[in-house]
Amino acid sequence: MPEKTLFAPVSALAGVGLQREKALNELGIYTIEDLLYYFPFRYEDLRPQDMTSLVDQQKVTLEGKIASEPIIARYGRKKNRINFRLLTDQESVMVTFFNQPWLKKQLVMNEKIAVYGKWDARRRSLTGMKLLPFSDANSGEVEAVYPANQHIRQATIKKLVAQAFEGYASELVTLIPAPLVEKYRLVDRRTMVHDLHFPENLRNAKLARRTATFEEFFTFQMELQVLKKRDQTENGIAIQYKLDKIKRFIADLPYELTDAQKRVVNEICADLKRPIRMNRLLQGDVGSGKTVVAAIVMYAAITAGYQAALMAPTEILAEQHANNLTKIFAGTDVNIGLLTGSSGSKTKARRALLEGIADGDINLVIGTHALIQDDVNFKKLGLVIIDEQHRFGVKQRETLRKKGQNVDVLAMTATPIPRTLAITAYGEMDVSIIDQMPNGRKPVLTSWVKNSQVKGMLDFVKKQFAAGHQAFVVTPLIEESESLDLKNAMALYEQLQSAFRPDYKVGLLHGRMKSDEKDQIMQQFKANEFQLLVSTTVIEVGVDVPNVTVMIIYDADRFGLAQLHQLRGRVGRGKSQAYCILVADPKNETGIKRMKIMTQSNDGFKISEADLQLRGSGDVFGNKQSGIPEFRIGDPVVDIGALETAQLEASKIVQTANWQTQKTYQVLNTYLEHVMQKNANFD
Repeated sequence: MPEKTLFAPVSALAGVGLQREKALNELGIYTIEDLLYYFPFRYEDLRPQDMTSLVDQQKVTLEGKIASEPIIARYGRKKNRINFRLLTDQESVMVTFFNQPWLKKQLVMNEKIAVYGKWDARRRSLTGMKLLPFSDANSGEVEAVYPANQHIRQATIKKLVAQAFEGYASELVTLIPAPLVEKYRLVDRRTMVHDLHFPENLRNAKLARRTATFEEFFTFQMELQVLKKRDQTENGIAIQYKLDKIKRFIADLPYELTDAQKRVVNEICADLKRPIRMNRLLQGDVGSGKTVVAAIVMYAAITAGYQAALMAPTEILAEQHANNLTKIFAGTDVNIGLLTGSSGSKTKARRALLEGIADGDINLVIGTHALIQDDVNFKKLGLVIIDEQHRFGVKQRETLRKKGQNVDVLAMTATPIPRTLAITAYGEMDVSIIDQMPNGRKPVLTSWVKNSQVKGMLDFVKKQFAAGHQAFVVTPLIEESESLDLKNAMALYEQLQSAFRPDYKVGLLHGRMKSDEKDQIMQQFKANEFQLLVSTTVIEVGVDVPNVTVMIIYDADRFGLAQLHQLRGRVGRGKSQAYCILVADPKNETGIKRMKIMTQSNDGFKISEADLQLRGSGDVFGNKQSGIPEFRIGDPVVDIGALETAQLEASKIVQTANWQTQKTYQVLNTYLEHVMQKNANFD
């Protein structure tokens, strides 16, 4: 007889053949555990309610006596409704069921029944959803409602869940250690699963959901903390940098580092010296000075005889890094090489570049994903820096890391990450935050105008041009779209040419252009050959033109807050006051909220939190792209307190000596070993 286990396929249940198994698989149900953890998304409280406390459109159960003969009325094509009066203790209520004519046989004059449906306060009527025998309503039943699909019905899911619980409840051993169950007043695992599917009342269901949320976050955080510790115990490189050289390099910079920059430099350099693999995330707002921090730590690795590599998501950004770092490292022994897709595959210059990387003559390599190609070999790679790291896939990041042996990795992002995402997507990394802007940097003044106010806005832009400045205009689309009424780059380019000629010139930049064409336009714009650049969001990251003082974003309500903040960060890089103008006529409350938040705050961290609350984690970064897990029951945004608590408790346990051999954690450890093995096989 096969061993009874929660990891058995769902086909082990009676009544689950190939077709039904396939339908369950479509819902993400593959094992018995998946089925038992396929929790209801809401409950129908079928207990009868007093009419004096009803709220309009509330789903309620009313009980009473059938006081009129049910009548079927037909309307439209193949549509019908059945009407009858229900005499409750308080009044007579009209009840309507749509397209269920068979119910007439169950409706007998003067018989007591209960009806579950939606209450219409104005009409004092009920749209029936479910007809209940009088006894069922009085039993105080709370009924679970599950997400279903066209291939499998609610009733079937309920039946299978009941069968699975009856057969496998004994296998539901509590994963959360007993001290934490007691500390946070949770319930055991068997009670949790039972009360989520078959609660006696809504209070029990709520406590079970609270426990399930903590269990899900806690087991996930345990996985992350185990991986983090495993990374730290693997042999890494102890980079013995030359402290005197670094101090001299920092002293020679034309500006003083902020306290926040000094703090993160110390954190990263401490990691470099430790004989473990660094896996750290550096996050800071647009313009907070991440590049110079990266320069200092790369220089530290180079002083110890190692090579450093910096990978950027676009050629524009890679070239900008190369130009900026060439200036920063002038007068040092840092030899920079730039490797991008435009370098050519067989050119003499590229061959020389690859030779310089392979023999160690080039000790700082900057590039795009071209860095991870097979023919790129490093002599002694010690530090990898990945800029805008969420733009790269996991495998791309890992491929670059493997160009050396146990190299240290520093990921950077200019998109401030809310605590929720930092704990979930980056929980296995150490985090350094630059939470201070350089002295003297003026905040960008942001305003919101409607399309009817555009003429006044263009007059303001002309004054900026007259003062020798330039402007960006960003729009969501390249060409006109039938489905979306948005400003598009082509049409806007023509309109603005008409508005500014003959005094000022307008350029156009979008993602469909070839790399060399984009580069040429950017170089012309930097040289002020045209004063205004109309662009799609291709300029969101990596464009640095200090002379630009105005950023205009059309249809701004269609962008996420984090993206608007990134675009705003493209201006304000010079000494003059900069402005961001949002052009939008929002059609809903969310769009209006976005405009107000942007005009009220320049703090990227606050904005990213607001963005997460308005849109949810999947829409902010995209789950697959960022590695954000899709939790079954917990909501990282709503349940942030539980998530933080789970991380804290998981971290404490993993730091405990020999925790895996302690009896308290045996069940948890066995479960984690299974899950991590399963995930490794899946990857």
